[in-house]
Amino acid sequence: MMAYDMLELAGRNLKESKLRNMLTTAGIAVGVASLVALLSLGIGLQAWANRNLNRSGIFETVAVFSKRDFMSFDSDERRSEKTKSNENAQPLDAAARNEIAKLPNVVEVYPEMRFQTEVVFEGHSQFSTVAGLPLSARGSDAFDDAQGRFFSGPEADEVVLQEDFAKRISPNAPLLGKQVTLRYAERSATDAGTQEQGFTVLRREKTFTIVGIVKQEPYGGWRNFARGRLFIPVNVAEKMNVLQPSALRDAVSAGAKPTYISLLVRVGNPKDAQAVQEAIKKMGFTTWSALDASKGMRRFFLALDLFLIIFGSLGVAVASLGIINTLVMAILERRREIGIMKAIGASDADVKRLFFAEAAAMGLAGGAFGVALGWAIGRVINLGTNWWFARQDLPPENFWLVPWWLVAAAIVMAVIVSLVSGLYPAARAAKLDPVQALRYE
Repeated sequence: MMAYDMLELAGRNLKESKLRNMLTTAGIAVGVASLVALLSLGIGLQAWANRNLNRSGIFETVAVFSKRDFMSFDSDERRSEKTKSNENAQPLDAAARNEIAKLPNVVEVYPEMRFQTEVVFEGHSQFSTVAGLPLSARGSDAFDDAQGRFFSGPEADEVVLQEDFAKRISPNAPLLGKQVTLRYAERSATDAGTQEQGFTVLRREKTFTIVGIVKQEPYGGWRNFARGRLFIPVNVAEKMNVLQPSALRDAVSAGAKPTYISLLVRVGNPKDAQAVQEAIKKMGFTTWSALDASKGMRRFFLALDLFLIIFGSLGVAVASLGIINTLVMAILERRREIGIMKAIGASDADVKRLFFAEAAAMGLAGGAFGVALGWAIGRVINLGTNWWFARQDLPPENFWLVPWWLVAAAIVMAVIVSLVSGLYPAARAAKLDPVQALRYE
């Protein structure tokens, strides 16, 4: 039997029982729609997470620690094992910073500056956390809907406030252009002629002009447990010589020469982060980058997608039972017709191909309608989510993504499932005895 005749006959057979075949196709469409809707959610969430992380610049940053400092995060047993090997660990000082800055593809190297300070505004004071930001943080998504502006320069005595902190110090009055004073402890090295090692602690004050207010903390490096509430240029923060927790350790073990708690290394392209990280490790330092955390995130989304596939495939599996039922009923209704076909020369293979063609047609139609329905469901839910976000004064987001490969995979899967479902009905139809079939009334 020619392919054209086969398709024409399959189409005519499907039209004979329109309601039943339409309901079967609708069952396939619902199963495919649930699968597409769930997977598009998983894919969309992953794309949303990657998009926001890329905009924050986190994938372009490598955090560097001295092995001597990073050892404190280990258990007592592991720490005792590492003590001997890390006794002569290279300090994370200015010399190390200069060496790291010379590495290929490194754009900038700056210290992680974060410290507690007393904030004085219009006669009222309270303690909060100050964080230093490089000029590259200007591109952070935190400044998309910020009030005011970013720092005018790397040495500017300007400050950006976090929104909740700004409301705390001045609930109603505008803050932009006003001044705030920071009181802090300055570390000052002692005169080598009077004391061999050590430093003095001096009480200092510095006034800054408020130039901006942001809702969330801009990403400027490694986020410590204490989130920043005030942000100043990292160059200004470094020159303030604020007393850090590592100061006592420096005085005891390394003299008055200061060291950094951590350095942040920014590369020009996220693809270069891995190579830079390995080069820094060879210099004797411990590193951490978002690439380390993203491996766990990729595993999480892989497990999530697998779960969504399994859950969404249940609908397709139920639809396959409908296909089997429809084709078995077609055998009973067309028993005499099948007998005539075999009597005039149709082979068992021709009968099987006919039923496979009908199953594939229902799968193709159901897959196409299912993809459209799944896309529509995703769009409606996304619109509803953004409507709720708008009521909460949150920016709109797109959590749904239907890539072309998902469309193709869903339709192909629907056709394959339909063909597999047609195996039993096709084999049963092919086994019919034409003599017995012609006697069937």
